[in-house]
Amino acid sequence: MGAVAGGGYGYGAGFALIVVLFILLIIIGASYVGY
Repeated sequence: MGAVAGGGYGYGAGFALIVVLFILLIIIGASYVGY
């Protein structure tokens, strides 16, 4: 999904996207649990 576009930039963008999704998952999970 665009990982090949820009070479290193594509890899960095993909990594950043994973980090953001992971953080959102933690926030949503914490809000759902109430912690």
